[in-house]
Amino acid sequence: MIEIEGLEKVYGQGSTRVAALQKISLHIPAGDLVAIMGPSGSGKSTLMNIIGCLDRPTAGSYRLAGEEVANLTDNELAEVRNRRIGFIFQSFNLLPRLTALKNVELPLIYRGLGARERRQRSVEALTAVGLADRLHHRPNQLSGGQQQRVAIARALSGQPAILLGDEPTGNLDSRSGEEIIAIFQELNSRGNTVLIVTHDENIARHCSRVVRLRDGLIVDDRRVEQPVAAREQLAQIPHPGMAVS
Repeated sequence: MIEIEGLEKVYGQGSTRVAALQKISLHIPAGDLVAIMGPSGSGKSTLMNIIGCLDRPTAGSYRLAGEEVANLTDNELAEVRNRRIGFIFQSFNLLPRLTALKNVELPLIYRGLGARERRQRSVEALTAVGLADRLHHRPNQLSGGQQQRVAIARALSGQPAILLGDEPTGNLDSRSGEEIIAIFQELNSRGNTVLIVTHDENIARHCSRVVRLRDGLIVDDRRVEQPVAAREQLAQIPHPGMAVS
């Protein structure tokens, strides 16, 4: 799915030159569930932006589903983002005046889909994340965890090749965060390729592979033998308001 070879990203010139990524190579097959980790300044956000076609590498090759995307035009990159990548951000990025259903439908309008297909895809995506009974609720009528589920449904509705999460549990309490991870694991079990950029070691425990960056280099890349099942963890976290003995 993702083939990166000798990728570099350099900012500035001369004395201000900073190498954010240094000749890294990374292969991620379809159906993987990967945590991309590292401290601030490690290059993980730069890598995320390049994988998500939000930025360009200075040098090297990036192939997505067999297509070289490193040198595409701005319009071509926008097309790849729209059709192949579903983004889930820490801040949800929902429009406050629109219902959950309308928020999920919005990017499909830009694809030119008809009203019937937009609604069908959006209802299916919201149902997949457990919000079939919240279709007509606005963001201020939803909890933080539910808002993030809407954001995941919005990403899913476009039927992307990759789901790319940027600190997707960063604004959530522990239970809501675990519920979001459970959704990612469920989507991955259905064949979705999921990449999560994070500094949270708890997320890493739930993924099947962890890639660690430092100073623009991949310093560790390993499989997790027994990823933690989020559904099992949820059973140990009390619901809000529940008395803890």
